Amino acid sequence: MAKATPYFSTQTFAFLRALDANNSREWFLAHKPEYEQHVKLPFLRLIGDLDAPLKEISPHYVANPKPVGGSMFRIHRDTRFAADKTPYKPWAGASFYHQATRAVIRGGDADQGTMGRLDAPGFYLHIKPGDSFLGGGIWHPQPETLKRIRAYIVNNPASWKSATRSTAFKKAFGTLGGDSMKRVPLGYDPAHELIEDIKRKDYIASAALDDEALLAPDLPKRIIKQYKLVSPLIDWLCGALDLDY
Repeated sequence: MAKATPYFSTQTFAFLRALDANNSREWFLAHKPEYEQHVKLPFLRLIGDLDAPLKEISPHYVANPKPVGGSMFRIHRDTRFAADKTPYKPWAGASFYHQATRAVIRGGDADQGTMGRLDAPGFYLHIKPGDSFLGGGIWHPQPETLKRIRAYIVNNPASWKSATRSTAFKKAFGTLGGDSMKRVPLGYDPAHELIEDIKRKDYIASAALDDEALLAPDLPKRIIKQYKLVSPLIDWLCGALDLDY
């Protein structure tokens, strides 16, 4: 049996670190072949290899290896409304999205680190030397979507706790991440047992991925293992939004 080939290498990390230190159009264009060879092409191969095992978790989720319009985020940053005007992201990311959702992102940029596509939960992978992570959930949903999730928590507290408080889930991800409101949303009981979850603006779970794991040839298996652990949250959110899982 042929030995599995790792997807990424120390050259991947070296390029991303160098981009972080030399974030200009001139530098990137001079080093674009390195980006293609050590970051983009390996990532697209990984995405393609994740599609089949991801569909074993849920047949409705897509790992799309298309170079444009697929799961991988573009390297260019949208600087129109950002204080940081550097033109490139010194990291690589991919979103594995629900097939029922449209490839449309609120606010114009299709890849500002969102967990999935338009207001649907998704799986996510972020690669940055020393700061890589993976996980899933829904990030910055629109007000109506947020209202539906909160109402679903109130009406289904047992299933919410089952999805986010199991021993396996907490061991893998700890507590949920993202932003929360400082005050209780209007119409909700401040004394509700799940009020801290009701106050959330994001419903995401993530876990660190060390550099050694990224260099391992069995990287897809490691990623899928974590995605299986976060899948109860994705499943629950799909139920809240009337999406198949």
